[in-house]
Amino acid sequence: MMSRPPSSVLARSALLLLALLAGCSEEKPAGGAKTDTSRTAPETRAEVPRGRGFDFYVLSLSWSPTWCAGNDSAGRTQQCRRGENHGFIVHGLWPQNERGYPEYCPTREPDRVPESLGRTVLDIIPSMGLIGHQWRKHGSCSGLGQRNYFAVTRAAFERIDVPEELKSQRGGGRLAPDAVEEAFIAANPGLDRKGIAVTCEDGRLEEVRICLTADLAFRTCPDVDRAACRARTIEQPPIR
Repeated sequence: MMSRPPSSVLARSALLLLALLAGCSEEKPAGGAKTDTSRTAPETRAEVPRGRGFDFYVLSLSWSPTWCAGNDSAGRTQQCRRGENHGFIVHGLWPQNERGYPEYCPTREPDRVPESLGRTVLDIIPSMGLIGHQWRKHGSCSGLGQRNYFAVTRAAFERIDVPEELKSQRGGGRLAPDAVEEAFIAANPGLDRKGIAVTCEDGRLEEVRICLTADLAFRTCPDVDRAACRARTIEQPPIR
């Protein structure tokens, strides 16, 4: 009569059989390729302080040479000084309602923006005077403190890709306002034609205004869009 295998051998054989069955039941990608989970991972946006008391933001990007040509042609201010090379800067981040906008709202924050805070955004708003004005008129209506308001302003500016053709041109040519809009739309997927407005002043490119939710997602804004420049072509003054 054949002797029975030891119990330890039977146990190891049973464990091996279970492991083999488990491996066979696992579905593997064809060709042995690894599963790509990045496509199904949700898009994440860095959290920004969330304002309140308004419907959306308007990020206004000013073509600095136009402002300087009309307000400081001698280059006395920091923004317009020769060699500063400012193109598109942040004019402001404006809390906006579907109709109209709030301004100069009561707040516990001081009217004056400390120089230490202002200097943190001078690279995108190159004027302490403009920084203070934007806080008093618009930032005070954001439901945020000064530091958080300017943190959101920077995040909004960094959310936008300025088209290379508008940066590299460095001004000095004529272009259609629609062409400016189309360039920004092409450079910023998700931006809608009804969510951007190009404004002009005395036949010059003045501002590009882009509408964003409180979380800095693109959105449409018919009231802002209606204020767009209607000229066929406008000048883009050169950077000095």
